[in-house]
This record gives sequence, C-alpha cells and structure tokens, in this order.
Amino acid sequence: MKQLEINNLQKIFGTFEAVKKINFSISENQTVALLGPNGCGKTTTIAMILGLITPTSGSITINNKILTNNHHYLAKMNFASPYVELPKKLKVIENLKVYAMMYEISNAKAKIEQLVEELNLAPILYKKTGELSSGQRNRVSLAKSIINDPKILLLDEPTASLDPDTGDFIRTFLETYKKKNSMAILLASHNMDEVTRLSDYVLMMKEGSIIDEGTTGELIKKHGRHDLEEVFLKLARQNEN
Repeated sequence: MKQLEINNLQKIFGTFEAVKKINFSISENQTVALLGPNGCGKTTTIAMILGLITPTSGSITINNKILTNNHHYLAKMNFASPYVELPKKLKVIENLKVYAMMYEISNAKAKIEQLVEELNLAPILYKKTGELSSGQRNRVSLAKSIINDPKILLLDEPTASLDPDTGDFIRTFLETYKKKNSMAILLASHNMDEVTRLSDYVLMMKEGSIIDEGTTGELIKKHGRHDLEEVFLKLARQNEN
C-alpha cells in the first residue's frame, strides 16, 4: 500500500520555480532515495511534505487521503537531519521527554526506555545534547525521529560526518526498523554507497525536476556506468557548458 503520494507538486518563489510539478510515491516497507546536486529542490520538496512550506500547486497524499491539515498528518511522520539540532542545553533524556509530549505519546516512559536500549543511549542519557559528539547526536536525533512510530520517515543525510562504524550502525538500525514496522522512508543523501545499500528506488532530481528514476541496478545499466556515483555525476553534469 502506498503511504506517500506526491502529485504535480510545485513551488514557486517569486519568479523562480524551485520544484516543477514532480510526481512520485513511496509504499510500505520501501525506501526511496531523492538525489541531486545542491540547489536542485530536494530540501524544498521535503519542507513541503513536512508542512513547513506551502506548495504553489499539487497535492500530498498519505494513506489515500489528500492532506489539508498539517497537524493531522505530522503525527504520522517524522524527520531526522544532522543539520537540524536539538535544543543544546537540554539533556538527552529531557529532549526525548519533550518530543514524547509534543507527539502525545501515551506510553512515553516505555517508549523512551526502548529507544535508549536499541540506540545505546544509556551512557549519554544525562549529558547535555550540546556536549555530544556528532555520532552521539545523530543517534539521539534518530531516536527523536521514531519516537512516534511514524509511518513515513524523512531522512536528510542521516550519516553525514560520521565515522564508518557509527555510520554502519545507523544504516543497520534503519534497515531492521523499516522491515519491522513497514515504514516508508524518503532518503536524501550524497553518500552513493549508502543510497545503494538502503534504497529500493532512486529519483534523480535536477533544477526542480525529476530527470530520471529507477532501481540502482536499472540506472547503472541504462547509463552504462559502473556504480551509482558515476550515474549521479553524468546526470548532474549533463548539458553543462
């Protein structure tokens, strides 16, 4: 079943068309990667799905319902990015409690205990978030992003700046969690090895449009390249002067 459907989604800022009537969908237990060079419209697309930016036209549908009330559908999704920091002066446990209250988690204590165990947060639970390493902050951000058991998870470079061991921990956790909870994931990443490992389908975006799409294998074969990074470079540089 499709969890998220994007239909002719468009965003115009003044005279600049940042997102040009794009279409895609994500089903249960599927990870779709949204790739493209900086400034191609990925962040604007994610912001519209989150309700942070109002689309100029088009629609966003969750579970066959066209969304008009941001508060209603935000409870069904969540977001994680190393570029969006949690309150630095709050301890990890305090951050988790705040977000549990915001998402009106009825069994907040049990849920937090579960996340602490699964993401190995016990050693840092009473440290201020601003004092954590990048790997520790990423694990706390991930805990926050699944505290409401979202059906749709939006990830913006979830392992950016992490060492290989911590990055692998995060990827393995996401793979397991997705299968266990039949979650739909939209992944924006510049790590092509990560995309190849995690994604079931890839959307290539440039200048506000989706210019190609398919599985990693399909795109590599279609463009006659050895890996997804070579495909990315070919499409990003296409038609450049």
